[in-house]
Amino acid sequence: MSLDSIRPGLQGEMTEQVTESVSARHIGSGDLRVYATPAMVALIERASVALLAPYLPEGQSTVGMGLQLRHLAPTPLGKQVTARVRVEAVEGNTISLAAEVWDDVEKVGQAEHQRAIIDVARFLRRVEAKRG
Repeated sequence: MSLDSIRPGLQGEMTEQVTESVSARHIGSGDLRVYATPAMVALIERASVALLAPYLPEGQSTVGMGLQLRHLAPTPLGKQVTARVRVEAVEGNTISLAAEVWDDVEKVGQAEHQRAIIDVARFLRRVEAKRG
């Protein structure tokens, strides 16, 4: 597989169990024992990384550069949520994805997500430069 294979329509999904560790109360984004918005963001990002990684040449990766999310409905502990991500556009080194998150009852979230393709060595040099 190659970078040229990343095209609109490419899609994937990832599922996770809603446990205490991904609850709003545990994460600190609220005080209820329901699926946390930050956990939803992380699931969408993980699903996107997993979708794109097989198409990247050695030495390249992607980093998140934007995510606009609507958390539409609560999901209680014990349920599963599934993030479905789809490539919408590829412009230069920027990949735009659409995401939907579902539990077994309804759609609980939707997002627009952008990732940048980066050269890992160059990126890490920039990180080290900030260390001083």
